[in-house]
Amino acid sequence: MPRIQPISYDEANRQSQETWNDQIKRGATMTNMKRTLARAPEAFGALMSWYPLYDVVSGFLGKRTTVIFCHAISAQTDCLICETYFRKILIEWGENPNELSLDEWENTLVGLGRQIANEPSCVSEEQFEKLRRKLTDEQVVSLFAFAAMMVATNVFNHAMGVELDEALEKYRGK
Repeated sequence: MPRIQPISYDEANRQSQETWNDQIKRGATMTNMKRTLARAPEAFGALMSWYPLYDVVSGFLGKRTTVIFCHAISAQTDCLICETYFRKILIEWGENPNELSLDEWENTLVGLGRQIANEPSCVSEEQFEKLRRKLTDEQVVSLFAFAAMMVATNVFNHAMGVELDEALEKYRGK
């Protein structure tokens, strides 16, 4: 049960409506999470900064690897909404999220994502050096900021009791 009900476009203030419009222009769906965030324009804007970071990270990791990274973080935090959202993408791409075929680099990123979600202060030097061998300093910083935004989104959904969108129900795991 949601702690705060999602709002409609007409209920949102002007600033939230502008951010809402930007989401629609991007082709994004106004989910229960976004409609809840729309009650507070600054909160909405903060968590929607995930999208520009997604564009940056997918630019150097590729879309599939970025989605797998997000899925790993969301599965580790047990965020039903985000995990299901990334399951949906993987399923629509013809993949089985429970049996992904991963190369060494993707396995490294999955492990990193799980570690960041689980205990970020315990990211090992070995994990970090694997990143440094393949990514620039700017890319590493972007990847960690992106991971932090993914975790923040997961935390928001858990703490606020945001409900799974009906459109995602058929992609639900477990």
